[in-house]
Amino acid sequence: MTMKKIVYPMAFAMMLLLSSCAVIGGIFKAGVWVGIIIVAIVIALIVWLISRGSGNN
Repeated sequence: MTMKKIVYPMAFAMMLLLSSCAVIGGIFKAGVWVGIIIVAIVIALIVWLISRGSGNN
């Protein structure tokens, strides 16, 4: 009887913690993609400015 009193709360706590880890993992994946998009935009802007500046000479 004592073992059941320990196992059920621990199983419930593990389910809560593991689901929150999945949510946090999703947030970090979205953050990585947003970072990649921002870096691509900055690189494209730099290339555009360099090509615009060298085209006038």
